[in-house]
Amino acid sequence: MALTVRIVAPDKTIWDAEADEVILPSTTGQLGILTGHAPLLTALDTGVLRVRADKNWIPIALFGGFAEVENNEVTVLVNSAERGDTIDKEKARAAFADAEAKFNQSQQSDDRSVRIQATQAYKRARARLQASGGVVA
Repeated sequence: MALTVRIVAPDKTIWDAEADEVILPSTTGQLGILTGHAPLLTALDTGVLRVRADKNWIPIALFGGFAEVENNEVTVLVNSAERGDTIDKEKARAAFADAEAKFNQSQQSDDRSVRIQATQAYKRARARLQASGGVVA
């Protein structure tokens, strides 16, 4: 028996197929979901969701949302998402380096909104790089 996994963003469906396992980037840490999992509703952080289907792991960069698990169905509603295989690794690496520099610079700012925006941009760039297969040091 497999999980039915649906990942839906406002503008498109990112994934709608069966899978053997899902790893969610929840706001409290990584959550592994297998068949028979107890019902669950959780907030998702910006990070990489991983779906295992046909013995292959498919990374998907998520940018916040919610996940519900019930009766071997995993429904993920996100603000935005990108499959790792659609992300250019070199562009993602350059965007991450830029976001990291701005994040480090923002930590000296007294303006809280500047720090928050830089943190969100850093987390988004990091998720995109990781989903593309890039390594974050």
